[in-house]
Amino acid sequence: MAKNYYVNERIRVLEVRLIDDQGEQLGIVKTFDALARAREKGLDLILISPGATPPVAKISDFGKFKYQQTKHEKEARKSQRASVLKEIKLSAKIGEHDLMVRVDHANEFLKKKYKIKVSLFFKGREVTHKEIGERVIQRLIDGVADLGMPEGIAKMEGRNLVLIVVPK
Repeated sequence: MAKNYYVNERIRVLEVRLIDDQGEQLGIVKTFDALARAREKGLDLILISPGATPPVAKISDFGKFKYQQTKHEKEARKSQRASVLKEIKLSAKIGEHDLMVRVDHANEFLKKKYKIKVSLFFKGREVTHKEIGERVIQRLIDGVADLGMPEGIAKMEGRNLVLIVVPK
């Protein structure tokens, strides 16, 4: 997703708001003067924000600037990945081995830094015994305690008891 930037002579506006290589604003100057200042320092003039009024230009080394932008984009993508939500479904009468399989899946998700939504569905009259569901969810929380921790407490949503588990 490399963004195309106007650099040096390709900048076709009369005036720009200039930022120098130290990050200080130098005010609104003619593009020709800004380009001369950049050449003086042996750097490039990069149009950062062409949509602004007046457009914003920065004096910087273009190669270094592009590297920093791609690094910043990678960092942004990495932080977006943390918002992936995986769901693990349980029932109130789940068997011990089935619960351990769900715990293993939850641990795999937490190792990948995914959030987990634990949903326990109550069938028929089971909904009157919410404490049974809470015990099942607590056993799952105990199984993932080294990699994740619950975000709040389990809440009823219709016939489901729902809890979010986040990675540590």
